Amino acid sequence: MFDWHSWFGIMLAILIALVAALIVAAVTKFIVIAATRRREWPRALTKKARHPYRLLLVVVGVWAAINLSAPDMGWVDHAFLIALIAVGAWFVGALAGFGLEQAMGRYRIDVPDNRVARRVQTQLAIVKRLAYAVIVIVAVGSILLSFPGVQAVGASVLASAGILSIVAGLAAQSTLANVFAGVQLAFSDAIRVDDVVIAEKEWGRIEEITLTYVVVHIWDDRRMVLPSTYFTSTPFENWTRSSSELLGSIEIDLDWRVSPVAMRAELERILARTEIWDGRASVLQVTDAVGGFVRVRILVTAVDAPTLFDLRCFVREQMVEWLQTQDPAAIPRTRVQMVEEQPRAKTSSVSTATDSIGLFTGSAEAEERAHSLTSAIDVISDEQIAADRAKRR
Repeated sequence: MFDWHSWFGIMLAILIALVAALIVAAVTKFIVIAATRRREWPRALTKKARHPYRLLLVVVGVWAAINLSAPDMGWVDHAFLIALIAVGAWFVGALAGFGLEQAMGRYRIDVPDNRVARRVQTQLAIVKRLAYAVIVIVAVGSILLSFPGVQAVGASVLASAGILSIVAGLAAQSTLANVFAGVQLAFSDAIRVDDVVIAEKEWGRIEEITLTYVVVHIWDDRRMVLPSTYFTSTPFENWTRSSSELLGSIEIDLDWRVSPVAMRAELERILARTEIWDGRASVLQVTDAVGGFVRVRILVTAVDAPTLFDLRCFVREQMVEWLQTQDPAAIPRTRVQMVEEQPRAKTSSVSTATDSIGLFTGSAEAEERAHSLTSAIDVISDEQIAADRAKRR
C-alpha cells in the first residue's frame, strides 16, 4: 500500500492539489464566459480577479493535501492560515473593486450635463477606498489574532480601550479630521470629480478626491494637493455646483464718439459666426462714462468655463479688429486743451481792512524797495562778463 505520509507522498499530494487547482480555475473561467457570452463584464471580472482566485485555489488545495498527508505539522498549518487570510483579502478586494468600477462605469462624465454622474463617481471612489481600508484592517487583525500571544494581549488591550482611544484620537487628530472631511465631501455634494473650482486663487478641476486630500488639476497642467479639511473650512468657488453654464464679461474703454448701436449690431454678427456661444444671452451696455472714456461691457454665455474663456477672447479680438477698420474714431484718445495766458487783474490802490500790512507796504518808497527786491534778476552771460573785463583793461 502506498505511504502518503512519506516525503514522496507529500510531494505527490501537493502536485495533485496544484493540478486540481488549475483545472478548477480553467473550468470556472469557461463557465463564467459561456454563461454570459454577450456581455463584456465577465471578461473584465476574469481579468481583474484571476490572479487572486488562482492563488486562493492553490493555497486551499496545497493546505488540504498537506493536512491529509502530514496532519501533525502545526507551524505549517499556521503559515497556511496566514496565507489564506492574505490571499482571501486580496480576492475579496478584487471583487469589491470590480463591482464598484462597474457601477462607476455606468455614469460617464465625458458627456454634457454630467452633474449627477460626477457626484456618483466621487461617492463611489470614496466608498472604494473605504472598502479597501476595511478589508486590509480586517485581514491584518485576523492575522494578528491567529497568534496565541496576541490573543492574550488582546484582553488587556480591550480593558484599557478607553484610555487608548483618547490617546490615539489626540495623536491622530489631524489625520482623522482629514478622513472625516473626505467622507463629508463625498456625501455632502460640496465638490465632485471634474468640478471646476477656484482654490488658493487658482483655476482648476477636481482630479481626485481621497480620504485625506484632494488633487486639483490647474489649467496650466500643475497639480495642487490640498487637505480635505481645506474644502470644509475655507471658502472656495465651485463653478459647476449646479450646472456648468456660465456668464462672462468683456470690458473695453473707448472714445466718446463710439456708437453703442453699431457695436451692438457687430456683436450680433460676431456671435452668429461662432459655435461656442450657447445662445442664452448677449448684452452690450455702456456701464461708465467718466474720465474722458466710455466703458462698454459685453456679456456672453457658454456651456462651461473653458468654452467661455475662448468665447471672451474671440469676441474681444473681433471687436478690436472692427474698431480699427470700421470705427477708428472710437479708439480711445487722450485730449489736451491749449489755452492762452490771461492778463491778471490790476490790484486796487485802496487797501481794505483785510489787507495785510508788511515791511514793504504803506508808502511809495516802500513799494519801490519791494519792487527792487522781488523783481526778476537779469542773468549775465559769460560772453558779457568777458567783454566787460576787456573794456576795463
